[in-house]
Amino acid sequence: MAKGIVIYYSRSGNTKEMAEIIAKSMSESGLPTKCVSVDKAGNAEDLLAYDAIVVGSPTYYGHMAGPIKQMFDEWVGSHGKFDGKVGAAFSSAANIGGGNETTIMGIIEVMLIAGFIVHGDPKGDHYGPVSIGKPDDRVRQQCRQRGRRIAELTIKLTT
Repeated sequence: MAKGIVIYYSRSGNTKEMAEIIAKSMSESGLPTKCVSVDKAGNAEDLLAYDAIVVGSPTYYGHMAGPIKQMFDEWVGSHGKFDGKVGAAFSSAANIGGGNETTIMGIIEVMLIAGFIVHGDPKGDHYGPVSIGKPDDRVRQQCRQRGRRIAELTIKLTT
């Protein structure tokens, strides 16, 4: 049976809240999904057991947080092994125009180079959910929607 994981880094708790909503939505949509902070995610070989990997980061100077980048850098030795897995990204920031989309695109760029299948969304947050400060109702809805879409795609591709 297919399974997913949502990996996040969070200082304030905002990105963690988004991660938990996405993971819950994925599980409720039929894809058992684990939600963990990046320091508990394991190494690249551990992550190969998952069919969908969703990564979330706060936005620091328009980029992903250092611990998320470090995780990706450690994947270099497993290059090519993530080919065909489903990937997605999300981010939080302190203000509008603070670099949410560049952070998400940075994560997606890594996933595309690693061979992930990245599913956009023609409605709502196209690249992935974004939150300005604490997630509000709109952000929570976007997180639930993204979780459903990732679960549906993963199940479709693995059955």
